[in-house]
Amino acid sequence: MSLVTTSKSNWIVGVQALHCNPYDGHTWKDAINQMEKITSVRPKECYVDQGYKGTDHHPEDVQVYLSNKSRKKMTRWERMWMNRRSAIEPVIFHLKHDHNMIRNFLKGKEGDRINAILSAAGFNFSKLIRAFFVIWEILSLHRFYFQFESCFFSSKISIFQGRLGRISFFS
Repeated sequence: MSLVTTSKSNWIVGVQALHCNPYDGHTWKDAINQMEKITSVRPKECYVDQGYKGTDHHPEDVQVYLSNKSRKKMTRWERMWMNRRSAIEPVIFHLKHDHNMIRNFLKGKEGDRINAILSAAGFNFSKLIRAFFVIWEILSLHRFYFQFESCFFSSKISIFQGRLGRISFFS
């Protein structure tokens, strides 16, 4: 399985079912081209592990950062993005266990491709629904807060202002 995710929030932007266990570097151009076809955006930078070693496999006009560079020679930002490389492993785990990619009930290589695409779509859809409910919860709490504030705080303020009006300082 070839999987392409965004670097910040792990949205799946490309997935392919691969057969016969190909070398990682040979699948890279196809994965980048599929991502570009789906999102119409070409990546500027890729942070990859040692499986993608070899410059003949690298896509054109994409800056490639391999993990073999010494940590002392890396800039702070390169170290940060290299640490983000491991964030794809939980995505693979959730695809397999939560979105039924561990067992495929569809027949043949075409069934493998369909299962991979639908699992990735389900993963992205569940993230989208989760984000929608977070926004909805924030908006409903915001509305509740203003209802609560108008019920209790406005009457206390007017009572307090009334007491100040009755106090005479020069008696």
